[in-house]
Amino acid sequence: MFDLDLRSRKPIYEQLVEKLKELIIHEVFKPDEQLPSVRLLAKELTINPNTIQKAYRELEREGYIYSIPGKGNFVAAKKETVNTEKIEKIKEEMMKLFQEALYIGIKKEEILIMLTQAEQMVKGGESNDPS
Repeated sequence: MFDLDLRSRKPIYEQLVEKLKELIIHEVFKPDEQLPSVRLLAKELTINPNTIQKAYRELEREGYIYSIPGKGNFVAAKKETVNTEKIEKIKEEMMKLFQEALYIGIKKEEILIMLTQAEQMVKGGESNDPS
């Protein structure tokens, strides 16, 4: 279920946060479904329980999960505020990447081609482009 790269420069908790987000976004974990306990996940992944707890705290802070004391952690229902915050963050990151890409010589046309390719990947290969 979780493929963590222990040799990666990216901290384990960040890898775990990304993987859990992916599973929540793709509805492998459904809203209000209980996530594995910190102890169980730590044992399964053979990593420190504090690392799992840190990842869960980050997911809760971002609105992806909620916790019930004594019960565990659960997937939060999709909220518009989470999406709005995420959209703004992605827009900021993309703006920085676009500026850097243009600065180093990537042409606007190349960026648009990559955007079209990304759109096709998200749509499962569908193309609205008649060319």
